[in-house]
Amino acid sequence: MMKLYDFTLSGHAHRARLFLGLLGLDYDLIHVDLPSGEHHGAEFRALNPFGQVPVLEDDGVVVPDSNAILVYLATKHRRADWLPEDAAGAARVQRWLSVAAGQIAFGPCAARLVTVFGYKFDHDEVVARAHAILKLIEQSLTGNDWLAAKHATIADVALYSYIARAPEGGVELAPYPQVRAWLARIEALPGFVPFPEANLGRAVA
Repeated sequence: MMKLYDFTLSGHAHRARLFLGLLGLDYDLIHVDLPSGEHHGAEFRALNPFGQVPVLEDDGVVVPDSNAILVYLATKHRRADWLPEDAAGAARVQRWLSVAAGQIAFGPCAARLVTVFGYKFDHDEVVARAHAILKLIEQSLTGNDWLAAKHATIADVALYSYIARAPEGGVELAPYPQVRAWLARIEALPGFVPFPEANLGRAVA
């Protein structure tokens, strides 16, 4: 059976859990204790030298990186609905995977790293980056239910987690009705796996 090395509050790890749920696949969930530094240990580094979760292990194949896991699962299970096989469709999805690894990581993800995990980024700067990309996503969703096709794809999966929990980083979603409607559509998909809220223990700045 597949194994997913995971940390519950990681949005990157949640991407993998979400897609596994949407595909209806069975797997063993293996908790990696990030606060204690388990991801820096030799055993985990043998799986992923970058020391990051998630990592998928599937019958001898090891796939680090959340977006790579999405591509791997869609390709292995021949789910062209989630990852189009035509050149234009694949390119549309890849564009948003790049956004997930770029503007989302340095915007809403980084803002949440400050408030939830105590990272020392400039909070005002990363919140501003978050709103900049959310404005573009709002425009992209105007007149469209999904980001890259007429139906959900791994592009939507890749962006969901950190946008859904953006308020935990002090990034309010009230100005983005199209984004909020899109989040609700994802949450209504069969097999949806919720992303647990962080227990901040204090008001988010």
